[in-house]
Amino acid sequence: MRTFDGRVVLITGGTSGIGRATAQAFAREGARVAIAARGVDRGHAVRDEIQHAGGECVFLPTDLSRVDQIQSLVEQTVSLYGRLDCAVNNAATEVGILKPTADFNEEEFDLAIAVNLKAVWLGMKYQISQMLRQTPVGGAIVNTSSLNGLGGARMGSIYSATKAGVLAFTKSAAQEYAANGIRVNALVAGGFHTPMLHGLLAKMSQGDPAAEQELEAQYQRMIPMNRLGDPAEAAEAVLWLCSPAASYVTGHSMIVDGGWSAPLR
Repeated sequence: MRTFDGRVVLITGGTSGIGRATAQAFAREGARVAIAARGVDRGHAVRDEIQHAGGECVFLPTDLSRVDQIQSLVEQTVSLYGRLDCAVNNAATEVGILKPTADFNEEEFDLAIAVNLKAVWLGMKYQISQMLRQTPVGGAIVNTSSLNGLGGARMGSIYSATKAGVLAFTKSAAQEYAANGIRVNALVAGGFHTPMLHGLLAKMSQGDPAAEQELEAQYQRMIPMNRLGDPAEAAEAVLWLCSPAASYVTGHSMIVDGGWSAPLR
């Protein structure tokens, strides 16, 4: 029997990077997976990948900056599958990076807060409400944060603030609902091959492939393992946090970064 046979898993930001790898991993372990994101073409592509590999997956187009769509996302998942066992709040925007604090405008601030922080709170709000209603009661939630959330990053103040907020929400909710059988943990990811990271490197190098390659090499040299992580490696951490093997783990911020932050801890 596979670890998540018959379990229902909802993943936001499930069409690329860590979210995509997590959806594939859950499906491989027998879960019925609902993925949510704005990009319809990518959503259908990931759904098809999972189905062709023998997994069960549905794509639910969702704008995570809209409250009504986040509530509807949970309702649609439960309507399709009957319950919600695990949720991974993974969606994020890179807005809030690559500028000094005083250069951001209010629109950028509001968008970063809406997608990176408010959507996590709203996701938990409706996910937890469902987990409290269902029989048996309970479930597991993993919120994706970042090394930037452990301390303010230069040229990334707004993004860092949102990711620090995710960690605070995670720890608070974990304490509030532990007695109800709902575990809430965070993935603190750092240094992964993702479209977001490579998009940022491309912006920083101003479209110069050689400069982008050198920037990536600089990142790798800061990581003790001397490489960027594969999103599948982050996915395995998420699966463990949601699995029965982690039944006594809640309120935890699991750092997966190849040792990058070890000197700071």
